[in-house]
Amino acid sequence: MDLFQENKSPGFSRSEPGKNEYHQPLATRMRPDSLEEFAGQKHLVGEGKMLRRMIESGVIGSLIFYGPPSSGKTTLAHVISKEIKASFQIINAVLDGIKELRNVVEKAEKLRQLNGRKTILFVDEIHRWNKAQQDALLPHLESGVITLVGATTENPFYSLVNPLLSRCQLFELKPLEVDDVKLMIHRALNDEKEGLGGKKINLSNEALDHLADYAGGDVRNALNALEVAVLSSKPDEDGVIQITLEIAKESIQQRKVRYDRTGDEHYHYASAFIKSMRGSDPDGALYWMNAMLEGGDDPNFIFRRMFILASEDVGLAEPNAITIVNSCHEAFMKCGMPEGMYFLSHAALYLSMCPKSNSAGAIFEVNREIREKGVGAVPPYLKDKTANKMSAQYLNLKNDSEDYKYPHSYPNNWTDQQYLPDVLKKRTFYQSGTEGREGLLKKRMDAIREHQKKSE
Repeated sequence: MDLFQENKSPGFSRSEPGKNEYHQPLATRMRPDSLEEFAGQKHLVGEGKMLRRMIESGVIGSLIFYGPPSSGKTTLAHVISKEIKASFQIINAVLDGIKELRNVVEKAEKLRQLNGRKTILFVDEIHRWNKAQQDALLPHLESGVITLVGATTENPFYSLVNPLLSRCQLFELKPLEVDDVKLMIHRALNDEKEGLGGKKINLSNEALDHLADYAGGDVRNALNALEVAVLSSKPDEDGVIQITLEIAKESIQQRKVRYDRTGDEHYHYASAFIKSMRGSDPDGALYWMNAMLEGGDDPNFIFRRMFILASEDVGLAEPNAITIVNSCHEAFMKCGMPEGMYFLSHAALYLSMCPKSNSAGAIFEVNREIREKGVGAVPPYLKDKTANKMSAQYLNLKNDSEDYKYPHSYPNNWTDQQYLPDVLKKRTFYQSGTEGREGLLKKRMDAIREHQKKSE
């Protein structure tokens, strides 16, 4: 192999004029080669935006692109290399490691010495590399022998080491808009060299809307479906291939849901689900719960989140909430899907409509107090009565348990008595909520605390 031959990936090679390689998928053939052809990400490469200015100036530092699958990370890296006329090398972090990195660096050094040409190293799924592999990049970035463009679907602040982050600029790519997908479909229909422009095709507006909408921001998905529709349809009497809404539905039967059970979207959807229930919005709760389920999330994870919310956000305002969720979970485990959707819905709707109280979170304030200041001494009369009795008997001391006031011996089963250590005598951790059943219990607690204030 020629030492200075560029890494020719099938995903990037454009065929020669008149030699359209139809064995390659349409989505591959239609990959953009320039910024003008690149669709979407206007917040990064639109006129006057920072990344576009960097590309146009030819001064590119190491970059990290992070965003959902099919948002254009790989394509944008390729476009950058074309725009600045750099050598483009690819490493897949799933398949390749230090050995492949060394080979790229060796080629890059010789290429720089030969004609001063830059080398862009594109590392796909860079989050898959461990700390040692990521650290191996650092000296080569420092020397400038390679310019890194890393791509990840994971949050880089969690998945990449700090030394690497400090040497790279981060750019977040967003899912493509429906209009961006439509633009690429039109280009594919009109491009005679790489696309379907050599055929007579009539794509109805309804079919176009369906393909773009169901692709879920994934251009590859939309173009693959378009190609299937065209190749599987016979021309009419006038030689025109008619792509109707019905044909489009057959070509892309399931809506693409952007979701990664281990990525940021998982936590974003779960957060939206929880906040919808906390905010007493049953519609929002059902929507985001279904988004997680359609993305393949584990229903047991969803139930676990509802268990937590039942105490954290509903709490004493409706103490039966956790029992309801538990019953729904048990029913789900016995029946499974699809009937299990009823139990998921039952629990989510109930939690959404319940009165809310976060007073159970008082436990964490107590926990902070103990961690920061330690545990105070137990008041003598609260100590174990058997131990107190033994101490009094053998040490000839007063039995402190005799000072304990047994609440059931007093009216309303309560009497004024200090239960916290002396150093926290007047401290209040729990603040009663006012909603639901806790609001009723609050009246009793308010009366108790009012009595305590008067007796001080």
